[in-house]
Amino acid sequence: MTLPPDERVIEPDAPQYNATLVKRIDHTDDLSYFWVKYDEEPVPFEPGQYMTTGVFADGKLWQRPYSVASAPREAGDGGYEMYVRLVPVIRFTTLLWRLPIGHRMRMIGPKGKFLLEPNDRRTHLFISTGTGIAPFMSMMRETLAEGRPRKTVVLHGCSYVEELGYRDELEAWQRDGTYPVTYVPTISRPNDPRNAGWTGRTGRAEHVVESVCKDLHLRPEQTVVYICGNPDMILNAESVLMDHGFPEFHVKKELYWPKGKIVPAAT
Repeated sequence: MTLPPDERVIEPDAPQYNATLVKRIDHTDDLSYFWVKYDEEPVPFEPGQYMTTGVFADGKLWQRPYSVASAPREAGDGGYEMYVRLVPVIRFTTLLWRLPIGHRMRMIGPKGKFLLEPNDRRTHLFISTGTGIAPFMSMMRETLAEGRPRKTVVLHGCSYVEELGYRDELEAWQRDGTYPVTYVPTISRPNDPRNAGWTGRTGRAEHVVESVCKDLHLRPEQTVVYICGNPDMILNAESVLMDHGFPEFHVKKELYWPKGKIVPAAT
């Protein structure tokens, strides 16, 4: 990915900083996992909620909200895990990619109402694209830790195989029965050389959701759907589901940015 030069001067410390970047794992050149930990006691959150992280650069606070992928119980020891895509514009992510481990940060939250219903025994269909899978990982990790995992289908759409975040963990859960999950990745650019050898489903998530429901016998009255990611995908997937008998109140949505915007505006 070719990025414009980011020459902003990041402030190493500021009175508003209350957290630290403690860990980073790169998944691809433009997808990484970051862990940010509060200096003091962690702030409780519910799986599906998001935190807003940021740093000061050139006298301005640059920040952006990210859904937490880790289980709430891990916040005290490991911090809050976030799965982030590098956005090729001079906003917060270009600063985040430049931060060394140990850099001080600002973190506030949690916010968001994209939450699991308590004691819901229906099959859960999680539909996501790209980094939209993050809140679903938090939900599954926490219910697993509680000893109350829920029967789940994870439909995750990406352009390229290499972008399938958390694939190894989900495949392992399915393979050994650790979690009652059926993992359904789908690739939207099957003819691209980067996807050579892919034998799984192809097509955008909203285009394959109908066949997934049919193949896995997901009945509207026994299934609750959560959708997170690109707003166009969310609207399209919801339309497909409603056309096939899923009532609107069985579908819960989390838009990663308002429809009509390319990315969330930095503040």
